Amino acid sequence: MSRDQNEERIQSVRMDNSIFERVEEFKYFGTTLTSQNSIAEEIKSRLRSGNACYHSVQNLLSSSLVSKNLKIKIYITIILPVVLYGCETWSLTLQEGRKLRVFENKVLRSIFGPRRDEVTGEWMRHEELNDLCSSLNILRVIKSRRMRLAGYVAPMGEERGVYRVLVGKPEGKRPLGRHRHRWVYNIRMDLQEVGCGHVEWIGLAQDRDRWRTLVSAVMNLRAP
Repeated sequence: MSRDQNEERIQSVRMDNSIFERVEEFKYFGTTLTSQNSIAEEIKSRLRSGNACYHSVQNLLSSSLVSKNLKIKIYITIILPVVLYGCETWSLTLQEGRKLRVFENKVLRSIFGPRRDEVTGEWMRHEELNDLCSSLNILRVIKSRRMRLAGYVAPMGEERGVYRVLVGKPEGKRPLGRHRHRWVYNIRMDLQEVGCGHVEWIGLAQDRDRWRTLVSAVMNLRAP
């Protein structure tokens, strides 16, 4: 992987007697990996799959014969797992977070139907939609799952590969330009939202009971 678009690259990689073609992106265990190590393509892929899943059950979600509680269960058990596959390792930007919220709002509007304010006559806003189903927020789910993964990774130590990938620092100098958000930055920001931003998260995660409490607190945050 390299950020240098002008770098001369070989067309294939040879390992022992096998030759692997070099490509810009490929699927690995259902996750889209790119040569630029960007999460944007994975988010697009997840949303495409989520939209396909949504359209397959759209008639149920918009039916007046199905209760709203059952519709919410359909969303949580059928659609949401498709969209959030592998979300524990995501390092989201605000733009990608907005795309996920737009998708969820579309599903919730199908569940609750169009509504107008009785006084103003205006259509229901996103904030009012969130109040109708306060237990659902796709960004809170991502934050809590990411925190839960951090609780498993923290005690592993540097000898474990998953620890080095998610927590380790790459060698060499950073390129010019704005720094990308790393996975650990998201963990620190999540902790900051629940008032623990001043504490080193690796040490904090060693206390499993306290960490579970923080995961629950993150899940109950009011995300935008």
